[in-house]
Amino acid sequence: MIVATSRARQTSLPLGDFSDEIRHLREQDSNARGAVFTRSEVVEFILDLAGYSIDQPLHQFRLMEPSFGEGHFLLVAVERLLTVYRKHLGITMASKSGLGQIVSDLRNAIRAVELHPASMMGTRSKLSALLQKHHVRQVDANALLAEWLIEGDFLLADLPMTFTHVIGNPPYVRQELVANILLNEYRARYSTLYDRADLYVPFIEQSLSMLAPGGTLGFICSDRWMKNKYGGPLRALVATHYHLAAYIDMVDTPAFHSEVSAYPAITLIRREPSGPTRIAHRPSLEPAHLARISSSMKAASLPADSGIIEVSNIASGSEPWILQSFDQLAVVRRLENDFPTLEDAGCKIGIGVATGADKVFIGCFKELDVEPQRKLPLVETKDIVDGSVKWRGRGVINPFEDNGSLASLTQYPKFARYLQLHSDIIRKRNCANKTTAGWYRTIDRITPSLLNQPKLLIPDIKGEAHVVYEAGQLYPHHNLYYITSTEWDLRALQTVLLSGIAKLFVAIYSTQMRGGYLRFQAQYLRRIRIPRWQEVPLTIRKLLTTPDIENLEARNQAVFDLYRLTREERTAIGGNGNGKHHEH
Repeated sequence: MIVATSRARQTSLPLGDFSDEIRHLREQDSNARGAVFTRSEVVEFILDLAGYSIDQPLHQFRLMEPSFGEGHFLLVAVERLLTVYRKHLGITMASKSGLGQIVSDLRNAIRAVELHPASMMGTRSKLSALLQKHHVRQVDANALLAEWLIEGDFLLADLPMTFTHVIGNPPYVRQELVANILLNEYRARYSTLYDRADLYVPFIEQSLSMLAPGGTLGFICSDRWMKNKYGGPLRALVATHYHLAAYIDMVDTPAFHSEVSAYPAITLIRREPSGPTRIAHRPSLEPAHLARISSSMKAASLPADSGIIEVSNIASGSEPWILQSFDQLAVVRRLENDFPTLEDAGCKIGIGVATGADKVFIGCFKELDVEPQRKLPLVETKDIVDGSVKWRGRGVINPFEDNGSLASLTQYPKFARYLQLHSDIIRKRNCANKTTAGWYRTIDRITPSLLNQPKLLIPDIKGEAHVVYEAGQLYPHHNLYYITSTEWDLRALQTVLLSGIAKLFVAIYSTQMRGGYLRFQAQYLRRIRIPRWQEVPLTIRKLLTTPDIENLEARNQAVFDLYRLTREERTAIGGNGNGKHHEH
């Protein structure tokens, strides 16, 4: 048992210079606050996994819940705590005496933080009723709740104690919903708030920092940070100072009371030297099944029929965590060792233009009333749904000259008139607020020379690799990634990427979205390996570029030969069936 530092009672956290900004967060609805509530079966499971169970001396533990919301975790944890405490004292549930020391004994057993006042009040009322059910005097219940519950922003908390357990479901809040002054304070405090990281990332960092030696964090939240760019610093923190003890993916598992777009995962991280990680996938929510998984996860050695695997060296620096598809991972590691990346092999990967106001900047190409130099024909996802380009006649306003400078409003009067007509919408964008002179720029710079380059177009969210050839007549929209090359034949590259190679790399490194969809983003596309074109034998080049539909099998065989794939590696990769595009 680790003794907590003595402290004055703290029922709320000081807001300091951020009272207005925090008040704004408090007043958001539950979706904006990232309030997604966890099913009771999952709550029980996480507490069991973390060792906060009734066979343990819970009255000697200290549990933190950093965002308790409606109390789904907290109510179960307190029920367990009171049950163990009564057993420790030898008091039956029917007894109404013997709890005279409960405040001094349990005052440090719980700390829980909540920002939203209504949630705070509602959960306090539920806990008060629970304590009364256990025959705790109202005066003692009030004293315990005054110690246990803290109203405020967990990311600004400075609690002078450590915890044996930190449990919960951190809020999923985008940075855009946080005022800049408050976001800057978060960034100053948390090194893991990197790039576009959502606030659950610094929640995890703060929670880890509060763990006592040997303490356990058990969270259910989005698994995006485990693979994508913004999770790099947090992965490095875990790899350096903690042990990723267990991971349970919740794909197709109704873990919450509402649907979420990103897959959640249960993660157990301990403050102890690094070791192997135990991994389970897609558990059913049947209590007996969850109990078996929990028991196996905590066993000294894994039962042979547990369905759980144990893998070493999952956490390595800031590298993405590969937690499934280990047969495919072996293929990826071999290809990474043997071949350069797409960009090292002479390809360029980019994303189309984001305007910040598509309703103004994008419309029917013929009807956009600006000079011809100030608009470009635009290709969007809806133009390539069947695997080839069928342009619907849309265009984008282009405020940039070929040299990258903004076009002069005096030189293009129709362009200037069009912008002034829609200036109220255009000026409200963040990119317009950053510079007075450049108020009419698009978020991304448009590079007109890209229009005339042949390119491969890849939509972001798909079940399979959807790779479409565009001959160099259209400019891509921001929901399309593109690949250009001055070295590779793009028709050949399209064949390679459709063979299953693109999906292989993206599936390993990307997080899955609801419905089994993958993110075909630049950060994942850049991990694809491919030989240099000059090293591809002429016989294979010919097969990769043939348009003959009857040669699909031969073209796939050419890809196998290109990568020197063994029969086992081909089986592991799978691919897009017979080489045609399939949409799920």
